[in-house]
Amino acid sequence: MGAAGASAEGIAGERRQLLNVAYRLLGSVAESEDAVQEAFARWYALPRSRQDEIVSPGAWLTTVTGRICLDVLGSARARRERYVGAWLPDPLPGHAALNPGPGRSAAPASTDPADQLVLDESVTMAFLVVLESMTPAERVAFVLHDVFRYPFAEIAGILGRTPAACKQLAASARRRVRPARAPVSAAGRAEAVRQVKEAWETKNIAALVDLLDPAAVMTADGGGMVGTVLRPIEGGARIAQYMVAIADKAPGLELLERPVNGLPGLVAQQGGAVMTVAAFDIADDGRISRIWAVRNPEKLRPWTRDGS
Repeated sequence: MGAAGASAEGIAGERRQLLNVAYRLLGSVAESEDAVQEAFARWYALPRSRQDEIVSPGAWLTTVTGRICLDVLGSARARRERYVGAWLPDPLPGHAALNPGPGRSAAPASTDPADQLVLDESVTMAFLVVLESMTPAERVAFVLHDVFRYPFAEIAGILGRTPAACKQLAASARRRVRPARAPVSAAGRAEAVRQVKEAWETKNIAALVDLLDPAAVMTADGGGMVGTVLRPIEGGARIAQYMVAIADKAPGLELLERPVNGLPGLVAQQGGAVMTVAAFDIADDGRISRIWAVRNPEKLRPWTRDGS
């Protein structure tokens, strides 16, 4: 059935899937929304006769969105070299436990792009940071194949390479992903974050050091808009001292336990305004191994609504 048999509602219904693809490719809610809007603009710019020839408008939109994201990833590398400090993916508010995955839960009623994103293992901060280490072509091949199960024949059309070359790109990307390990339980993650919150609130450096892996790394993203460290802080003891120093300089700082990208995290508020969203990775022994603290106000917009 061509596009003539596809309703306007059916075409618009592809938006959520496209946003989920784009966010995993770009790590930015705003850039993902722009990419999807551009894909729809190109669809509606097609003559009706051309639309009628397209057997699967959803597949066409996905291909176009993938190509747009590939272009954005290429230009983003240059932009991020000029970015002040470390660049981190946008943190997402949401479920304390991960959703089963795309297609297995009802779409939210909200039209806000952040609310349209399905929270699964492919949007945890740890996973998104690994995706940032890939080349644009590796990232597109890996995300579309390994996360969304698109065949390499379709990915080849996006990347302009052979299916065999796309398969190699995905394999190369896969090697960057940390080998599977015994997952920390949801209760274990929540408890680890809760203990960090309590130790941070009481400015207990010794307790924080015990909760942090000795080789822990903390990365902060202020985007040059707010004060924060420009380089990652390495070592549990140094991170603990830095966290207590932050608490000393921010009287009235309130820490809230909130899910971040589907996993337990912390939100720091001051005067009711969200100042920082922190995501955590936890080692096999239950200690915190990575902290990603997003302070760039432009990336915290989804957290300014009620229920953040």
